[in-house]
Amino acid sequence: MDANHSYTAFAGFARIATGDLRTVLSRVWESRGSGGREPVLVFDDQTGEQVDFDLRGTLEEVLARVFPPTPRKGPGRPSLGVACKEVCLLPRHWAWLERQPKRASGTIRRLVEAAQKSDSRGEQQRRAIEAAGRFMWSLTGNLEGFEEASRALYAGNWAAFDRCVASWPEDIREHLAAMLQPGRHTGERPDYS
Repeated sequence: MDANHSYTAFAGFARIATGDLRTVLSRVWESRGSGGREPVLVFDDQTGEQVDFDLRGTLEEVLARVFPPTPRKGPGRPSLGVACKEVCLLPRHWAWLERQPKRASGTIRRLVEAAQKSDSRGEQQRRAIEAAGRFMWSLTGNLEGFEEASRALYAGNWAAFDRCVASWPEDIREHLAAMLQPGRHTGERPDYS
């Protein structure tokens, strides 16, 4: 679990909390303790995917399972001090890399830096639309106009999408608007009034 991502929890169609994972799980725990009967779903706001947790035991036990303590350094556990990120190279990158075999390590470093800088607007829009689509299919499949809203979302027809979701619960509309901010061509939030 990445504690730096933003997460959102819903009970039915009502939003319980949005924020870092520790805060969201604390609010989920409070809502379950206050007698809430609706099933609670937690979503990763960046990907739109539903995240499942084992909520048995006390809140401290749940948080300990989600955030296990870091192992203490001791014999047999050397600290190398190396931070690593997974790197994914596309076929065109490999072809370019093969043409420069003697400078491979420097080439890979420059390639990764260039890929991090070239996160184009189109790529951001595509990721935002896919995340909103996953969220919609996980939570809102039985709402009026769902199929039409889904088609309008993937077509980028924002006027039709706004019309289709206008009757949906307010918390869901607001969450979709926040998720789709990078995916819309304008910076304006939709008006559902």
